[in-house]
Amino acid sequence: MQLYNYFRSSASYRVRIALQLKGLDYDYLPVHLVKGEHQQPAYTQHVGDALVPTLVTDDGAALSQSMAIIEYLDETHPTPPLLPATPLARAHVRALAQMVACDIHPINNLRVLKYLVREAGASEDTKNAWYHHWTRSGLEAFERQLALLAQERASQGLAPSVMCWGDTPTLADCCLVPQIFNAQRFKVRLDGLPLTVGAHDACMALPAFQKAQPSACPDSEA
Repeated sequence: MQLYNYFRSSASYRVRIALQLKGLDYDYLPVHLVKGEHQQPAYTQHVGDALVPTLVTDDGAALSQSMAIIEYLDETHPTPPLLPATPLARAHVRALAQMVACDIHPINNLRVLKYLVREAGASEDTKNAWYHHWTRSGLEAFERQLALLAQERASQGLAPSVMCWGDTPTLADCCLVPQIFNAQRFKVRLDGLPLTVGAHDACMALPAFQKAQPSACPDSEA
């Protein structure tokens, strides 16, 4: 397989985590977003939205959108699973993942921040305030959801979660860890989020998450 991605892209980071958790080998193909390489024909021939990541399967199919890619990997390489066994638990995990991938990330990614500055005329301070507000408020909502799920697990006699759901990484953790990385990079406050930060820290103790992080990527110095 081949993964077209950018080392600091949250969506790319999610897929790298999933690949590492699955123990799957792949060719790392860097696409530098800041330099606009994702808009060049060499890349756009693979994907209509000109975004990263794109996964090219061993059969030559090009898959876009990180959530779809991760679920494809989970279906084709089911061990270890990234979604729980029961429909209710799977719904909880997908909801947590979507809180990051659909609510927090889209309004804080690189193209939105660039638009704020270049087209909307926002200052760097305004751009940073935007990022801090939406990231912090999104993570506070994530924390509240983890607290509600902890209550549900307790009512069912289940052990407290170590990660987002249970004691093994799921799709939700694949999404949370890159979001926390970017929050730290932009110096967003993470105090008062014990369940969220605890899940992140538990994940980062695992080799798969360490190998997927941006500093471990071959293009991290580009």
